[in-house]
Amino acid sequence: MSTNAPTIPAETARHVLAHFGHGGVLPGRFGVQLITLIASADRQTTARLAEVFPAEAEAVRMAQYDEDGIAKLQAIANGRAAA
Repeated sequence: MSTNAPTIPAETARHVLAHFGHGGVLPGRFGVQLITLIASADRQTTARLAEVFPAEAEAVRMAQYDEDGIAKLQAIANGRAAA
């Protein structure tokens, strides 16, 4: 991924939060499968998926690896800019 993180829409944040059990709203079937795939993919596959689904890949990365990623996603989901 580039050094500039993609903008994550509120809807995407809600979907990823739901996947990781932090509230949110489950997406449709494709969205559930996409988030599951990104969350379980190796680095190379994640990078390839991020080319086509940058917001989803970034949101999953935040949820999995950022110390305050869940809080940032919650802020985005509630219409506040993540700090």
